[in-house]
Parts: sequence; structure tokens; C-alpha cells
Amino acid sequence: MATPSKLEKLTVYAYKDSAFSQSAGDPYQVLINPEKYSHNYSVGYNTEQSPGTAAPSPKFEKMGAEKVGMELVFDATGIIPGSSGDVLKDVAKFKAIAYEFNGEIHSPNYLKLSWGSLIFNCHLISIDVNFSLFKPDGTPLRAKATVSFEGYIDEKTLALKEKKESPDLTHIIIFKSGDTLPNLCFKTYGSVFYYRAVAKVNNIINYRNIKPGTKLFFPPIKK
Repeated sequence: MATPSKLEKLTVYAYKDSAFSQSAGDPYQVLINPEKYSHNYSVGYNTEQSPGTAAPSPKFEKMGAEKVGMELVFDATGIIPGSSGDVLKDVAKFKAIAYEFNGEIHSPNYLKLSWGSLIFNCHLISIDVNFSLFKPDGTPLRAKATVSFEGYIDEKTLALKEKKESPDLTHIIIFKSGDTLPNLCFKTYGSVFYYRAVAKVNNIINYRNIKPGTKLFFPPIKK
């Protein structure tokens, strides 16, 4: 006779750093596993259309952030073991780890969702709580929270994952405060001497006066 598998409950771990190595407190384990969850993947394309053309020619721009969504149930009717008996308290406990501002890191916590095959590093991006089944005095006995998480990858891991160092690829870089075109050329091509060519491609007259937020195209180098 097969041994029944042990019930594993969805657990939310909180961290204070983007490397997910410094715990931000005890993990939160749901009382009732979600009935289902969604895992969304998206790809972004630049659909700007050139003047005089009949239709746009979409060009790849970026991979969209992965998103996971689910519904969590909080119950204080007494039928669920482990409940505190206070729905508002249970919801507040989840919000404390996933939603509240952490003054030590000046943002909400970094989160890791763990449940079966789902291992997801993320931030909470929204929570919508609906209360139902009330005591005579109006105290809620049950709540359903629709929650949405957005995936997070630290810059070092992202760089290893993308492997975009090759000068044979087209790069799109958003110019930031403190950047210089020669330095960006060095990072992209391994040489500062391409800055004039990049300025020409991007119709930049004064490469010393590029506004932060400007989208720059770095074309492949012809060998």
C-alpha cells in the first residue's frame, strides 16, 4: 500500500536583501493552500512605426517580468486547525511579511514563494481583500485575498542569465544620470572609440549632453 504524501503548504519567506540570503523574520505559512495559481510570462516588443510605412515592424525590446497570482483564504470559523480565530489578525500577519514597508531596507521585503514545484523570488505588487461571513457585531469570520507577485532577479544573476556581453548583438540601453557615451561603448564593445558612430546612429549632435532616460541603440560591430 502506497504511503500517502505529506501535505505541503504554501510558504512565503521574507528577505532583507536582493540576494535572498538575509531573513526578514519568520516565514508565513498559509492555513489553506490555494485552489490554483496563475504564472504569467510576457515578451515586450517595440511597435513604433516608421513614417511612410504601411505597418509596424515589431522589434524585440525586453522580456517582461514573470507574475504569479492566486487567491488566499483566511478563516476564523473554527473549522480550520491553526487559525488564530481572528481573520483581521491573520490578514495583518500576511501583510506584515509581504506588504508592509520595511524601514531597514526602505522598501517592502523581498519574497520567496515555495510550494511544490513553485519556487518564485518576487515582490508583492497587489493584494485585494474581500471579507465575508460576519459575526452579529460585524466582525469578519472569513476573507479571501487576491494577491499578485512580480518576479525579481538580482542584477548579477540577470547578467549571467542574459549573457548579453557580445558586441555582435544589438543593445538597447537607457541612459542614466552619471553615464557617459564613451563608457557605455566600453561596456558594450570593450572600446570607447565607437562613441561617435553610436551618436550618429542615435541622431545625437552633442554626446556630452544626453538626457537621462534617453533610449540608445548600440548596433552590432561589423567584423
